[in-house]
Amino acid sequence: MNVLRTAHTADLDPAELAAARRLLDDAFDGDFSDADWAHGLGGVHALVHDDATGALLAHGSVAQRRAVHRGRTLRVGYVEAVAVRADVRRTGLGGQLMGALERVIERAHDLGALSASADGEPLYTGRGWVRWAGPFAAYGPDGVVALPDEDPPLLFPPAAARALDPGHPLLFDWRDGDLL
Repeated sequence: MNVLRTAHTADLDPAELAAARRLLDDAFDGDFSDADWAHGLGGVHALVHDDATGALLAHGSVAQRRAVHRGRTLRVGYVEAVAVRADVRRTGLGGQLMGALERVIERAHDLGALSASADGEPLYTGRGWVRWAGPFAAYGPDGVVALPDEDPPLLFPPAAARALDPGHPLLFDWRDGDLL
């Protein structure tokens, strides 16, 4: 049996955070940077543990970001640091994890967003996440920064995403590392 829990970063002890970081490093084959890790901190984490062993099987988090659309600032729950241990992938843990994160988004944010890998995208689109159809960029220290090499973000819930006008850009806040 697996146990899902959600907790703010401040409520996770150093061992739990270290286990999550190891899981992410393993899942991304060492291509999970310190900036990627920092993006997943400061918000609500969802963790799935094996009840018998206590081992961490899956992790994801929602960190608050800001986006601007048509002159309106949106409180965005940005999904970060999602991983499922390799030996238990495709057993429903990703869906269980995302259910908890989506609940946080629906109750605490105007909109959810994430940047998906090709392998991960079917999990999200199968749950109703929709690809943003309009232009997008980030606010940088010197103004708006185009993101020509980035795939458009996925947005949730679908009704909130459809309420946005794709004729106007979705502008995300600046951060170190990957901007989406």
